[in-house]
Formats: sequence, structure tokens, C-alpha cells
Amino acid sequence: MDAWQNLLSEASAIGLELDSDALAKLKRYYALLIEGNKKANLTRITDEREAVIKHFLDSLTVLSVLPRELRERKLSFIDVGTGAGFPGIPLLIVCPNWHGVLLDATGKKVAFLAESIQALELDGLALHGRAEEVARDPAHRDRYDLAFARAVAEMSALSELCLPFVKVGGRFVAMKGSAGETELAKARKAIKILGGAGIEVHALELPEGMGERRLITVSKASATPKAYPRRTGMPNQQPLGQ
Repeated sequence: MDAWQNLLSEASAIGLELDSDALAKLKRYYALLIEGNKKANLTRITDEREAVIKHFLDSLTVLSVLPRELRERKLSFIDVGTGAGFPGIPLLIVCPNWHGVLLDATGKKVAFLAESIQALELDGLALHGRAEEVARDPAHRDRYDLAFARAVAEMSALSELCLPFVKVGGRFVAMKGSAGETELAKARKAIKILGGAGIEVHALELPEGMGERRLITVSKASATPKAYPRRTGMPNQQPLGQ
């Protein structure tokens, strides 16, 4: 079975049926990623089979921990520290009713993402900036139904960077490795301070032994206090609640 047929099979196993248009766009994005990687350091994972599992399938697993009806709704999300566009780009492809903001502090990556969004005709925006600063902008604070982050920071810092973007009633999904539960134990106080509640941990394994994952969902129960996020660098240097 080739890499993309394997993706169809694995996506189906988590309750996600990909149509031919979505599959074609995912393949196109892989091609854009490989080409873009020649000009900018987007990803070290370039092997097709590995990229399909560790980038594309990994991105789509977040849909398995969200209510199925959300896939069809018009909603907005922010992907904090998106890097090469994961999970944001695959989610925009598979959920065409969604609007997504892909936030990153590296200009070359943001330029690549902007070109890719246009080429794939997605309802998205590539935004250059740091979460600590953008989250204080009224255009982005408390504005999003969903926030995602993958491999950005430990859970306490990540919650401070992401929860201010989420509207009350929305959700933040942290995409973590096997250490996710250990990080969460240290972050629970911070999450509560930041307005988060209703924490759930979902464990899964990527196929072919490509890694354990912990998807941590946090519901936004109340507005994040105005003091957060703190200035650039502080969430990582002095984790909240520790």
C-alpha cells in the first residue's frame, strides 16, 4: 500500500473519510513542502511515507478528539507556532468550512505558508508574529473557536500562549508526545488561572512505530486575565503556576 492509500486507511480508522479533492490537495501540499524546503528550512522530514504519517496523519488526529459536527460548521482556529503548516494546512484542506490563522515567528516560513494557502485556494491567513504579542491584539484575543499547537513549548507555557486566543466556550488542543501527561500535571494550576477547564487526555500511537501521541484538550471556561500572556519569553522562562 502506498503512503497516500495508507493515509486514507488510517484516517478512516479515526472516523475521517477523505474525498478525492482533499487527497489531491494534501498531495499537492506535500509537493509544495518539498519544493519550499529547498529555499527555507521548513522540515527535516522529507521522506514521503514518513511525512505522510508524522505530518499529515498526525495533523488530522486532532479531529478524532473533537465533536464530529464541528467538521461541517463554519468556525475559526489559530495554529500557534505552525512551522511548516502543521496541523493548520491539512485541517484547512479537510475542513473547507473552517477559517484558519497560521501564526509563526519565522518570516520565511510565513511567506511559504502564504504562497501555499493561495496555491491551494484555502480559507486561511499566514501571520508573522509572536504569540505573546499577537494575543494582546483585540483582532485576535478571545476570537477563535479552536487553538492548536504542536511541538512548541511545555504545557504550562503553551497554555499561556494559546488560551488567550480562544473564546469562552471554545477549545485548545495541545499535540504532545508521550511526556504530555507529565507536562500536564505541572500545568494544571496555570490552565485554571488562564480560564481553562474540562481537561481531557487522549492517547494514541501513530502507525509503523512512528511515535506515541497525547492530545490534550482544554475547554475555555472563562476569559483569560488581562495580565496574560506575559511579555515575550516569560512563559517559557518562568512557567506560570510553578
